[in-house]
Amino acid sequence: MRKVKSIWKNELIGEWLANNVIYLVLIILLIIIIAISPDFLTVNNFRNILTQASTRIIIALGVGGILITQGTDLSAGRIVGFAAVLSASLLQATDYAYRMYPDLMRLPVAVPILIAMVACALIGLVNGLIVAILKVPPFIATLGTMIIIYGLNSIYFDRPPYGAQPIGGLDPNFSDFVLGSIGSGVFEIPYLIIYAAIVTAIIWVLWNKTLLGKNMYAIGGNPEAATVSGVNVVKYLLIIYVIGGALYGFAGALEAGRVGSATNNTGNMYELDAIAACVVGGVSTSGGIGTVPGIIAGVLIFQVINYGLAFIGVNPYLQFVVKGLIIISAVAIDMRKYTKKS
Repeated sequence: MRKVKSIWKNELIGEWLANNVIYLVLIILLIIIIAISPDFLTVNNFRNILTQASTRIIIALGVGGILITQGTDLSAGRIVGFAAVLSASLLQATDYAYRMYPDLMRLPVAVPILIAMVACALIGLVNGLIVAILKVPPFIATLGTMIIIYGLNSIYFDRPPYGAQPIGGLDPNFSDFVLGSIGSGVFEIPYLIIYAAIVTAIIWVLWNKTLLGKNMYAIGGNPEAATVSGVNVVKYLLIIYVIGGALYGFAGALEAGRVGSATNNTGNMYELDAIAACVVGGVSTSGGIGTVPGIIAGVLIFQVINYGLAFIGVNPYLQFVVKGLIIISAVAIDMRKYTKKS
């Protein structure tokens, strides 16, 4: 009996280690970073990490909802770039010499941001229509729109009389809206963190307290069963993709303000970071599983690792290797869980 208990206990420990090895590796990485540079543990550093993660959190929440429905969105990064260019072009200071629209009156900050969100929501709608109506696999559908959006954004960005140059000289009100903060000293909270917190709260309510969230998980768990149960799969898929697009639009506008300019390459590869963060945060690539806190944790883990590796001077190319290994490990663990349940 004692031997049976010992074997059972060892199996449990082995199972737990196999399911959580990614987190153990990340913790070890953090310990190494802190051991090399104890200065990493400062309030300012963690505030910087949270600030830089804010737009990534908003993007990841959009991608996460789509992943839960068994979809994916490779166009997210390019949509972010489109929103950044569009909002920046409408929010240049009136006295800036290289304005894209020299005669455009000064607009309230909210207007271009809403325009960017609506435009990106429409792109999300197109993605949803291709996936839900035309039945094109999400990977292929969003790969196609990713390329199309980049082309259209480049045409918009690279235009006479100034050609392809960063869209800068942003309206000070816009810069304050994005880069401002409340409080002071250790209690200073950047606006970006507040915006991310508000979006997080809204998405948490949508996913956990509404019919939309319930049907989203049902579709991701088993689309056929959801259809038989009376769920309008097409309608809810469209809504999820539209919400994703709107979130990319908001994040893109904030990213332009955070960086201080925008180009047609803004947002490049952001979709991969968002997908990776979702997977690390527990969103299943097989659909039906994922939580808002898990996604937030995934984004923060990646941001801490990125910031930490840069902080201790690790070669930037090696950082890509580490990130790739984390992604492969996370997906492998997820697939292992899925295979075991099947």
